[in-house]
Amino acid sequence: MKLVLIGLGIFFLAFSVSAGTSLYTFDDGKLVGWQELVMFDDVPGTWEIIDGELQAISDRGVTRLLTIGDETWQDYDIEFDVKPLEKHGPGSIAVAARIKGTWGVVCRVGDSWDPGKPTVDCFSGDLHGRAFLVYSEKPYPLLKLRKWTIFKLSVHEKQLTFWINGKQVLDPVALEPKHGFPDFPTGRIGFGLSNYTTRFDNLKITGPGIPDRNRLSVTPQVKLATVWGNLKRF
Repeated sequence: MKLVLIGLGIFFLAFSVSAGTSLYTFDDGKLVGWQELVMFDDVPGTWEIIDGELQAISDRGVTRLLTIGDETWQDYDIEFDVKPLEKHGPGSIAVAARIKGTWGVVCRVGDSWDPGKPTVDCFSGDLHGRAFLVYSEKPYPLLKLRKWTIFKLSVHEKQLTFWINGKQVLDPVALEPKHGFPDFPTGRIGFGLSNYTTRFDNLKITGPGIPDRNRLSVTPQVKLATVWGNLKRF
């Protein structure tokens, strides 16, 4: 019995060592390593750190994603706070996973597909192209303005799951190759928007192979503010 317990202890210790957490609070006022990916290769958006929160502005219906990470990342959980401040037209708030080149998987809340009829959906495709595969979609209310909401997207092996405020909002999605689309085995992460002004904060990425970053960071009392307009684009 002792040998079994010792073996289990070693197993869980090894797993805890291999799993890492990267935390981005934007308190340092920097966006080093971030890249913007705009669907259909449209005009870039505006990304600005204000009082330790990342503010994004989009006045168009095309989704803009700010991405980070390594294209070899495979299994991870993405979680962050989002607060829409203003809606400029039919649009959405998005989280993305397994981004490789211009291909990726995106989950969103909004009314981009059908103005006035908000939904939650997950789709994949070449984000610079015009062919997309919708995995799941159902009616869902728009996010409340000026109120923080928690997004969480989990991708493990070939399954993707999307939560909002701790509640699973879509059935788990199977990332299987269909109609010439890949199964998206690895890739970067991202979040973004279309036709909104929105604040993002407290991004946490957790999983095997994720490097530990700012895991023990402390939010300063006086947050930094900066504007960073020279985003590297795909």
